[in-house]
This record gives sequence, structure tokens and C-alpha cells, in this order.
Amino acid sequence: MTLTIAIIFSLVGLLMFITPSVLWVITEKWKTSDATEPSALYRFSVRIGGAACLVIAAYATYVLFV
Repeated sequence: MTLTIAIIFSLVGLLMFITPSVLWVITEKWKTSDATEPSALYRFSVRIGGAACLVIAAYATYVLFV
């Protein structure tokens, strides 16, 4: 179970950290009328969330093997 959580958080965290624009297209693009691109603040906050997911995945992996 812990390994599954670590894998899921790793994949989501990497998606959020590396390509926040893809996440914006999936979740937020339909909410705006011009739909050009995400703001710098959105990209920054999604990257922070991605880093948090990676930290959680690292901790879950640590708990699994220690």
C-alpha cells in the first residue's frame, strides 16, 4: 500500500513540477474565456505543490524501507 502511494505521488508530483502547463490545460483552461496560457503565479504554485508531492513520495518510500 505504501509503495502504491509513493508511486502515485511521484508521478503526480513529477507532472506538476515539470509541466504545470499540461495540468492547466487539463483542469483550468475551460474556466477562462481567452484560454491563452497559465499565469506565472499558477505555474509557481503548481510547482510548489509538485515539490510537496515529491517530498511525500520520498517519505513514503523511506517509511517502506526503514
